Amino acid sequence: MTAIWFIFALMTGLAVLALLWPMSRRPAFAALPEGEARIATETGFYRDQLREIDRDAARGLLAAPEAEAARAEAARRLLRASRDPGRSPGAVGEPALRRRRAASAFALSTVPLVALLVYGLYGSPDLPAQPQAERLAHARSAGNDLAAAVAQIEAHLAKAPEDGRGWAVLAPVYLRVGRVEDAIKAYENSLRILGDDASRLADYGEALVAAGDGVVSSKARDAFERALRQDPKAVKPQFYLARAAEQDGDRARARSRYAAMEAGAPPEAPWLPLVRESLARLDGTAPAAAGSAPAANPGMSEEQRGMIRGMVEGLAQRLAEKGGSPEEWARLVRSYGVLGDRPKAEATLAQARAALGTDPGKLAPVEETAREMGLGTGKAAP
Repeated sequence: MTAIWFIFALMTGLAVLALLWPMSRRPAFAALPEGEARIATETGFYRDQLREIDRDAARGLLAAPEAEAARAEAARRLLRASRDPGRSPGAVGEPALRRRRAASAFALSTVPLVALLVYGLYGSPDLPAQPQAERLAHARSAGNDLAAAVAQIEAHLAKAPEDGRGWAVLAPVYLRVGRVEDAIKAYENSLRILGDDASRLADYGEALVAAGDGVVSSKARDAFERALRQDPKAVKPQFYLARAAEQDGDRARARSRYAAMEAGAPPEAPWLPLVRESLARLDGTAPAAAGSAPAANPGMSEEQRGMIRGMVEGLAQRLAEKGGSPEEWARLVRSYGVLGDRPKAEATLAQARAALGTDPGKLAPVEETAREMGLGTGKAAP
């Protein structure tokens, strides 16, 4: 342990010396006789300026007359310096040199002491070293199995980013803990490396729907359609494409898709009640009650259902507190419709009309969504 502290002290000293050594050196021209130092400085500056003028002239940045004038001005400065050399820089710079040396000594002795003091107050000098394997083991013993697993997979993928299986394993875990954007990237990496697979494509589309607060975007539809090309009997893509048609206002197409799923479902299918509920909603025979469970996809867990509803509620809270664009209000109305919560969709429609005023241009996206979903057309009271 003592050897480590000695190495740290040596490294700190070397770093400070490397930074402060130039401050303690006397300029080379300070040793010249009085007057010659300034001439040496002016001569060096004159030569540098001449080279710069020549470069600018060669590149066409200076015209020939301008270049000659610049050379003449530099020469006049050199002549003035040679006629009036002035005081010796060595004499003038000596007090400054002493001050720089004093500052160097102060910094060299103070910086390490301050660093040690801060580390002693805010650091953990008594904490033993803990390699990654031990940290993961400690996390598991503390009940953080999922966090430990994610950390382990992330560490592996940092070293092997082309491990498609690793991305495929990590993606649903990200979705489960609410890291939706990370889940989308993980699914994209796994699909890029491993190629199309019906299950991965369906899960990727589901992550995109979660990111869109329940709205099936064009990107998500593409993923579901690709999944169906891989497996025409896959349930999740069929359900989401039916939901997409319902969101578009194409009730006939949505009903056709739901009916096809019902006809081909085994009697014990766990998702069959959800499909029948969607059909009843389209037929207007079973309106959803307020606070009912969200109409999620057939393979969605309770955690994922809660996650999507949480996203929608977060959007609702933000719009209620800060307002938003017509498109955001329309998305919130549609999201409640997608979740099967018609009363909240109606209430949100009234809030949007009150918030956006009577401007038809602003209300157009909201009213279009209301028409597609068959919501009431009566104006809300202000």
